[in-house]
Amino acid sequence: MGRKIGYGRTSTIHQQQGLDAQVQELRDAGCEEVFSERVSSTTPLEKRHQLRTCLSVLQKGDILVVSKLDRLGRSQVEVINRLNELQQQGIQVKTLDGLIDTSALGKLAPLVVGLLTGLSEVERSLIQERSRESVEFRRKNGGNLGGRPKTSNKKESLVIRLRGEGESYRSIQEQTGLALATITRIIKEREVVV
Repeated sequence: MGRKIGYGRTSTIHQQQGLDAQVQELRDAGCEEVFSERVSSTTPLEKRHQLRTCLSVLQKGDILVVSKLDRLGRSQVEVINRLNELQQQGIQVKTLDGLIDTSALGKLAPLVVGLLTGLSEVERSLIQERSRESVEFRRKNGGNLGGRPKTSNKKESLVIRLRGEGESYRSIQEQTGLALATITRIIKEREVVV
């Protein structure tokens, strides 16, 4: 049997105790080496330096131990794809919450990971299909396709006039109901044109 390598992650500085607890749990679970970092769950792999290092030291026969599966990726699809990649490399994965232990699954591990991979692909295609249908529906019915709504020319002119009269940004905000960022953008765009 190979080495046990651990990886722990929390999202914020305020969760330092949680990260310390994860590292201790991983050590208690028999991990020879533990990689840990504080990064948001939405951070891409390129910016997860400790996870990348952890994945690079794993060898065939090793066991990657994490507290929960969500530590391995930003989305369900990414986690399942990572599980599949590790399985292909002969690396087992175990979670401390007991959700998965591919070494305990034995010959069923590739089947379970394959099933999860297949389900994630179905989920991805359903999401893409729903997104396309939603965009198509909004196009046909004149709905909003996203992005920042256009401020009316009348409101933009009012902002410029009020600013020209010496009104403060806050005063303009109170009178127009527009966000300060919008007011700032209108004034800066007008200055560029003039």
